Amino acid sequence: MVSLQKTYSFTLNKEILNTGTQYFINKNINTDISSLLLKGFDLEGVDTKEVVEQIEAKKKSEKKLPTWFKTDKIYYPNKLNIEQTSSEITAHYKASLVNGKKLVDLTGGFGVDSYYFSKRFKKVLHFEINENLSKIATHNFKVLGQKNIFTFAEDGISFLEKTKDNFDCIFVDPSRRDNKKNKVFLLQDCTPNMQLVLPVLLKKSPTVIVKTSPLLDISKGIEELKKVVEIHVVAVNNDVKELLWIIKDKKTTTPLIRTINFSKHITEEFDFHLNEESNTNTEFSLPKKYLYEPNSAILKSGGFNSIATKLNLSKLHSNTHLYTNDELINFPGRSFIIKDIIPYNKKALKKILPENKANITTRNFPESVAQIRKKTKITDGGNTYLFFCTNINNEKIIILSEKTT
Repeated sequence: MVSLQKTYSFTLNKEILNTGTQYFINKNINTDISSLLLKGFDLEGVDTKEVVEQIEAKKKSEKKLPTWFKTDKIYYPNKLNIEQTSSEITAHYKASLVNGKKLVDLTGGFGVDSYYFSKRFKKVLHFEINENLSKIATHNFKVLGQKNIFTFAEDGISFLEKTKDNFDCIFVDPSRRDNKKNKVFLLQDCTPNMQLVLPVLLKKSPTVIVKTSPLLDISKGIEELKKVVEIHVVAVNNDVKELLWIIKDKKTTTPLIRTINFSKHITEEFDFHLNEESNTNTEFSLPKKYLYEPNSAILKSGGFNSIATKLNLSKLHSNTHLYTNDELINFPGRSFIIKDIIPYNKKALKKILPENKANITTRNFPESVAQIRKKTKITDGGNTYLFFCTNINNEKIIILSEKTT
């Protein structure tokens, strides 16, 4: 196996980790950066830019990376690296999907994913071509006490092409920035190009996990990545953060699609096979007693028919992804009790909404929320939820509702 020792030419400014500098960073973690710069400060051994960079990056880690935030002597990269890294909650989730002796993280970055993989594998190899970021991750792994992560400031693909070793799992999160630092999400625009390198990866490991942007079309991803056995749609607080593609070198009939939404009080999960979605006959009806809105992970997954069938719900319209029934169920999304249903009519709406205040959602409707608010003068907030949508009879309606819990 290639040596697990690496010599770096880049050196961290250890003065950043001095007690005085760390005290200053922590004291000013919530201070407005502009006012801090205006007031000025003088710390021995560090310049203003370095300190500001540490403050901004650490602040962004407070909720996203609480383990790092609460640990002393953590060295931070610039805030863009923190924005691009996995959150702890999503890193912990992806690590829970696999285990074994050896894993390779080909695009290690700040090291959050490698850190959690190291709790499931005896040895983790962290590759990061940016020498600065690799050295920062190396330092932080030591501070965090993870001794089974070995770091390399080099191209992981080149390593795999040379080594004779095999691995239990390979993880890769292709860079979604082009040469001009613009955001991209199509597989062919990311680095590395997964279509080109996947054959190499599958020769070295029976399992490859690819993390992609939530913007990537699922059917397009299946077509391009070929041997996909599972797709995980991961959301946090109803915001889809990433798609995880589990790829194995074997024949698959249809991928399993798993959706998960982490919120403060509950974790919502819903699974289905892709062929179930196309082979399912969905029941449609006019709104009944309760209304259900799927969470963002399910909406991204495209499991519109599967959820109706598995949970015995009726859909309002083939293109209106809202569901209804007469008995309240535990639903992966928001649940409402319907108070009234009216045709889309500004005059009728004023009669039943005298306070002119409500939360508005549109589904399969020709106007946006902003257009509706401008036209009706309805302000945001309150306990009333209005769904502007199309029903089974192709009628534009407004469903007045309140949350069930």
